[in-house]
Order: sequence, then C-alpha cells, then structure tokens
Amino acid sequence: MTYQHYSLEVRRGEQGHISAQAEDALASEVPVAMIYNGISHAVMMASPADLEDFALGFSLSEGILMHPHECYDLEVQEEAHGIAVQMRIAGQRLDALKQRRRNLTGRTGCGLCGTEALEQAIRPIPRVTAPAIRDSAIQHAQASLAQHQALQAMTGAAHGAAWCNAQGRIELVREDVGRHNALDKLIGALARRGESVAEGFVLVSSRASYEMVHKSASAGIGALVAVSAATALAVEQAREANMLLVGFCRPGRHLVYHRPAAGTLSAMATS
Repeated sequence: MTYQHYSLEVRRGEQGHISAQAEDALASEVPVAMIYNGISHAVMMASPADLEDFALGFSLSEGILMHPHECYDLEVQEEAHGIAVQMRIAGQRLDALKQRRRNLTGRTGCGLCGTEALEQAIRPIPRVTAPAIRDSAIQHAQASLAQHQALQAMTGAAHGAAWCNAQGRIELVREDVGRHNALDKLIGALARRGESVAEGFVLVSSRASYEMVHKSASAGIGALVAVSAATALAVEQAREANMLLVGFCRPGRHLVYHRPAAGTLSAMATS
C-alpha cells in the first residue's frame, strides 16, 4: 500500500491548543533491496508501488544494465523487513557489477576519498538529441501535472516524474517519496513499454540536480523540465550532454538553463 491512515491532533494558535482529532493519509516508505543474480547491491527507501519499473529504471540509469533485454527475469518479493527485487541479468553485466563492487572495497569513512574516487563520483554523461519543445507545451504539462499525481494529492509527500509528448500532453507518470526513485520508475516504465523518447520531455516535481540530468541522459531523454531550480553541476552536465534543461517551471513562466540549437522554443517570457 502506498499510503496508510493515521490519527493525529490538529493544533491551532500560538500555544498549540488541540482543536480537533483527525485522520491523515501518510505516504508509505519501505526498504527496497536490489538483488542481481543473488547478490544484494543496494537498498533504497521507496514507495512500494511500480517496483518492477523502479528496479529496471534504476538498473539502466545506474549503468548496471545497458539495455532492458539484459534483464532476463525480475521478481518482487515481500519480506519481513522490506521488499526484495530479485533480478537475473546477463553474465557480462554481472561481471561488470562485481568489478564495480570490488573497486569500492577498502575506502575510508567519507566514501569518496582520493583522486580515483573523486573521478568516479561524476560519471561520463552520454550525448543526447534535444527535441524542439515549444514553451506552450512546457506550460501545458506544468498545468496538468497535479491532476496526474494521486499519491501527492492524498499525502502531500510524493514527487512525480512525468513523460510528456512534444505537445505537452502527459502520457505516463510515476510517483515516489524520493525524486530520484520517481524518475527511475518512469525510466523503467518507458523501457518496459518500449516507448520512444526521441520527441518528448520529462517533467519532474523537484529540482534538477546532477543525478536527475544524468539519469535522463542515460535513458536517451533529450529534455528535462523541473518545477524547481537546477544546480550548477546539472547545467554543466546538460551542456555536455546537449540536453534541453528547463527549471522553475511555474504558471506563465520558466527558466531555460540550457537550450541546444535543436531545442528551439517559441517566443514567450522564459527568464
């Protein structure tokens, strides 16, 4: 279940006097383990929905898999303390994953100490083709995002990642308590459906960080629109990837952080 009902006190005024008893819906958050050929690789806190999409999207965006067909089998298993996602992947990809894990062995407390670790912190980003997206399409998607976020409407605690076509119509949405998770779920859902990502764009209800740009580029997505700001590193990475990057997408206004030649927008106030 993606949410649970809890009783609570409603307090009002400067002294916090109790004025009512009520029930509220709280978003669920559970440990989800990603297990490849019997080897546990990572455990994330996530909303317990669309976990098949989450596992595949995470595997692709983190470079564990290069293509969806390299995942031969995927099974979601509920356990006493969380959820395990068991995946059977190609031997070549498993060997690469084992090598990555060996490279992590022996690092000290900070986890990114030394030149080698710092170099690995920012992975090479693939180049993408930025589609030509009109300002009106971005604004249309922004205006309709809320009505596609059922978990957010219920709990107020979920991020959304939406796939929008070139006209700004939202075609697919995934939600999660974590913004990275929501994007991974969307990437996985697109991959499982075999959807082309050549013409549309992703709209996220969060800021555009380095990881959000990198995950999008890893999936071949050429345009990322965020409701909040972009970080400096996100802009640098978008430039390197040739990605259209838009932030602070609000009614009637958005900021274009990077606009490749192919990502030309129509005339509108975009700053």
